Parts: sequence; structure tokens; C-alpha cells
Amino acid sequence: MVIELIGLSVPHGNGRELTSALASLVGRVQVQRGCLGCRLFRSWPQQDGLQLEARWASQEDLIRHLQSDIYKKILLLMEESAAPPVLEFLTVLECRGLDLVETARYQDR
Repeated sequence: MVIELIGLSVPHGNGRELTSALASLVGRVQVQRGCLGCRLFRSWPQQDGLQLEARWASQEDLIRHLQSDIYKKILLLMEESAAPPVLEFLTVLECRGLDLVETARYQDR
């Protein structure tokens, strides 16, 4: 799995437009082949930050997304950021949930 993270700083006076434009793309990203989920968050405590997170089943799915027309629109929106956008791609080798919490909390008892 690959996690794509995009951090943007909303420009004053243009925040609603940028947020709406990104929100309109979330559904289109989610239906792309290999997308495991896509979400848009407002950063806290800085209310001028936006975070777009997408999870991809494979590197190939991510590459196809990066080559898509949808991603071209995301790149154009990134240019509207008031500060340089932050872009990260995290390759996940293992994903665990409550089983890890249980192991950590009860292994020595």
C-alpha cells in the first residue's frame, strides 16, 4: 500500500473556493482503480491548512493516478497554496490495528 499526502495552505480570501474544488475531486479519486480511500481534512489548530490523503493498493495504481487528468487538476490546485505545498508518498509494508494495541498492552501480563 502507498499513502499519498498533500498539505496545502489556504490563501486568505480564496479558502472556500480551494476547499470546494478539492472536495469535488475526492469522489473522482476514490473510484480510480486501486484507490483504497481518499479524504480531505482541515488542519488543526491552523485553520488555513488542508490535507488530502489517498491510499493506493500498489505503486502501479499510484503511478496511474499521477498520470491521470484528475491529478493534473490536483496539481493546478496545489499551485493555489499560500505556502509551498507538502507532498509525501509513504510505502507501507505492514498495516496493523487493534491486534497491535492488544499485544502491546497485554504481552507482559
